[in-house]
Amino acid sequence: MRIRFTFAVITVWMLSTPTPTDGHHSASAEFDATKRITITGAVSKIDWLNPHTIFHMEVPGTGGAVTRWSWELPSPNQLMRAGWTRTSMKLAETVTVEGIHARDGSNHGMAMSVTLASSGKRLFAG
Repeated sequence: MRIRFTFAVITVWMLSTPTPTDGHHSASAEFDATKRITITGAVSKIDWLNPHTIFHMEVPGTGGAVTRWSWELPSPNQLMRAGWTRTSMKLAETVTVEGIHARDGSNHGMAMSVTLASSGKRLFAG
């Protein structure tokens, strides 16, 4: 009887304790697959964070203006399984990104592949 009571108390406690949940969005909610874009620029920042790795780049424009773009990649774990390392892309390195544009028209996209200008190596992103 005592074991049943203890089990019931632990069960109620576990069910009533808040737990973190994984919420995720569909890529089509944020990105428009019909708007494929290719952009070349220099990597300015890389954030290896879950749930998505994000990197930023500076793209030279007309008249010397620089446009800043951010690109979403899969999680660090998925990138490593695809052959990426934390040193695959370096700061200030010129890269060409092929991806899809954000639906809101901002300078943000989901990278499908990244090509390193220095070696021509193409890194698959997702």
